[in-house]
Amino acid sequence: MTLLIFDCDGVLVDSEIIALEALANMLTSLGRPTDPIECRRRFMGKSLKDVLAGIEAMLGRPLPENWGAEANAKLLARFADELRPVEGVSAALARLPYPRCVASSSQPDRIHLSLATTGLASFFGDHVFSAAQVRNGKPAPDLFLYAAQQCGVAPCQSIVIEDSLAGILAAKRAGMKAIGFAGASHADAEMASALAATGARIVITKMADLPAAVETLRAAALEQGRVS
Repeated sequence: MTLLIFDCDGVLVDSEIIALEALANMLTSLGRPTDPIECRRRFMGKSLKDVLAGIEAMLGRPLPENWGAEANAKLLARFADELRPVEGVSAALARLPYPRCVASSSQPDRIHLSLATTGLASFFGDHVFSAAQVRNGKPAPDLFLYAAQQCGVAPCQSIVIEDSLAGILAAKRAGMKAIGFAGASHADAEMASALAATGARIVITKMADLPAAVETLRAAALEQGRVS
């Protein structure tokens, strides 16, 4: 059996460009001028806990009380108005006949809002997992291992679809194959190269190419006797 484990932000929903812009603006307002590119490099793919710790390290001081909750509320309001699915993702999901789940570094409320707003929730049902459910977020393997366990599939039979370096590292550490996706609004050629260098077996820039990429990795695993 093959299990497909999807990151949410930047893979299923085109949210990273919104989130990175919002984070850069918030950091600048706190006295640490930055831009979305630096935020992408430092924070993309990481859990809220790790992002907040990283921001405090950048600032050299604790964040104001309730800053994280307030920032999240503002971001969710933008998502409700602006968020769209990644181009072609619904058609790609419809072509993939394998069990699937979501394993995201975002908080559960953000994941569920993102899937509902973009009409993707029905593709995953209850198989939606958050870094809030495990001890360590990406790049630790905890979340992907938890997702595979909950779905009853061995790590070696799982394929992760990720847009972040932290996610690719997490997949490798979990003993899973990874497909890098560099096709959302925040992605560029530099990001695609970095995904490959970090360990993505295949990197795609269009969701239309996902089914073929999955079959390529399945064929390789079948030769090794790891999938059925």
